[in-house]
Amino acid sequence: MQQKIVLIGGPGTGKTTVLNELKNLGFSCMEEVSREVTLKAQKEGIDQLFLTQPLLFSEKLLEGRIQQFEEAHKSEQKHVFFDRGIPDVYAYMDFFKTDYPENFKEKGKEYNYTKLFIFPPWKNIYTSDNERYETFEQSQEIDVFLRNAYEEIGYTLIEVPFGSIEDRTNFILNHLDLKV
Repeated sequence: MQQKIVLIGGPGTGKTTVLNELKNLGFSCMEEVSREVTLKAQKEGIDQLFLTQPLLFSEKLLEGRIQQFEEAHKSEQKHVFFDRGIPDVYAYMDFFKTDYPENFKEKGKEYNYTKLFIFPPWKNIYTSDNERYETFEQSQEIDVFLRNAYEEIGYTLIEVPFGSIEDRTNFILNHLDLKV
C-alpha cells in the first residue's frame, strides 16, 4: 500500500528544503502548489492573489493539491512526499479569518494521508521572499491553525526537531523505517 507523507508547517520552517533533499535521495515528491499559483497570478498582473482574492487563490490551491493527491495515487511509488496537504488550505483561510465553502473541510477529510510531519517555526532559518510575505510571528500563529486543522480530523502530528537538513531528513526516514 502506498504511503502518502505530508510535510506541514508555517512559512519558512524548512519543509521545502527537506523535500528537496528527499527528492535528491530518489523519493517521489509533490512540490508546494501555492508558489506556482502565486507566480502564475503575478504573470497575469495580480501581485498577491491571496491578499486580493483569497477565496479564488484557495480554490486554485485546493484543486492543485487534490490533483497532486490523485497523481500520486495513480503512481506506482511506494512512498510519496507532499509539501503541504489539503487541510492546509482551510487552515490558512481560518488564520486570515476568510469564509470558505464547507467542501474545503470535506475534501480534507476525503483525501487521507498516511503520516504527517510538522515543522515548527524556527527563527534561525526563517526568511521572506517574493512569494512568502508572512512575518515570523505570523508563521508562529499559522502553526497553531495548521495543528488544529489536522488534529481536528484525526491526524497525529509528528514534530520534526530542529537540526541540519540531513538530520531532519533522517528523522523522517528513520520514523518511516526507510533506508537510503
